[in-house]
Amino acid sequence: MTTQTTTQRATGSKKKSSSPRNDLLGYVFIAPAILLYLLFNIWPLIRGILMAFTDYRFVYPDTRWAFNGLENFVKLFGSVKVQAAAVVSIKYSLIVVPAVLIFALLTAILISRVRQGTSFYRWTVYLPTILPVAVSFLMFRQMYAPNFGLINSFLRGLGVESPPHWLGEVATALPAVGISHIWIIFGFPTLLFLIGIYNIGEELYEAASLDGASRWQQFLHITLPLLKPTTAMVLILIVPGVFGVTDPMLILTQGGPQGSTQTLGYYLYETAFVRGDLRLGYASSISLVVSLVTAGLVALIFRWSRERE
Repeated sequence: MTTQTTTQRATGSKKKSSSPRNDLLGYVFIAPAILLYLLFNIWPLIRGILMAFTDYRFVYPDTRWAFNGLENFVKLFGSVKVQAAAVVSIKYSLIVVPAVLIFALLTAILISRVRQGTSFYRWTVYLPTILPVAVSFLMFRQMYAPNFGLINSFLRGLGVESPPHWLGEVATALPAVGISHIWIIFGFPTLLFLIGIYNIGEELYEAASLDGASRWQQFLHITLPLLKPTTAMVLILIVPGVFGVTDPMLILTQGGPQGSTQTLGYYLYETAFVRGDLRLGYASSISLVVSLVTAGLVALIFRWSRERE
């Protein structure tokens, strides 16, 4: 009898907790968050897509929301400047993405082998990530300064009479910007790789060692394959930001010298907010294409991560 009463009370309390009144109260609580998400995330996305098919020029009110079909995209794919910016974006991605992967993985392996002070090393590696981006790039701009920068002062101390103008020469500008970007973003991938390494069982390495496998063979046949999901996650996180990058060019080079650091992201920024009549419609079409390209790259990474060896 007591058991039945307890069961009835529990059932009644469940019905009471799932009443329409409680459901409505829950919707009321989450409504502000949903409205803010729709206002600041979904609406700008929809608005940007719609603008990509218009001749929206900010300084001419009459052209706002003037639908022009695919004209922006025809102009975009036939533009020599867009093609040049796309080439720079690809070069920049090929510099930064592999370097971040290699540097982060090696750093994670080194930290995983440290027995004492691991918290200090993890904190030190992650520090560049939590610094304000503008502050970090301004620091590198001072380091790259041709006359009194830290790097050139060090080179002169070694006897180099004419060290390069790192941000002012075509040959060195893009790699110099890439190095600063690598330093800023590699901390988070390092921690992800470190977590992945900690999740690999020591018994696998012990068994491989008993079978005569060297450390290099253990790395190739145990560590790398088991870190494949982590590698995919790192690529998904950094590829979109690197391919459409704007901040380092804006702070360090303004797209120069001679357009050697003008990526698609920076060209988009100049088109929308700096040059001429502020062609927001044309800039939105560039942004849409960049977004579709990065989405395609992310889809390929997903597919690669699900493939079995």
